[in-house]
Amino acid sequence: MTDTTGVEQRLTGILDRYRAELVDGTIYGIPALIWPGATGHDYFVALRRNKDNVGLYLIIADRYPDDLAQSSDALRSRRTGRATFSFSSLDDDMAAELIGLLDRLMDRYRAEHA
Repeated sequence: MTDTTGVEQRLTGILDRYRAELVDGTIYGIPALIWPGATGHDYFVALRRNKDNVGLYLIIADRYPDDLAQSSDALRSRRTGRATFSFSSLDDDMAAELIGLLDRLMDRYRAEHA
């Protein structure tokens, strides 16, 4: 059985590092972090716990494929859709890898809104 609650808590903890610059929002009813004043699909990240995994939605990764390409095969294999990365577990190595990707994408997102 998958501990989606634990995975969601860990991912939320990782995302908390970006809250100082972002505000809570939603995309299709899914909780998201967005730039103040951003609308529509201009969100940084969204997070939803499902039955078997936790979906991390990063549409911004589609805009910056070179940043995603720097990630390991293991992280890229979690990409299950254009914007979706699915996690049924999250060990320390994967968490560190994800933080690296999120940091790169946050730099891009910040620059888009400068």
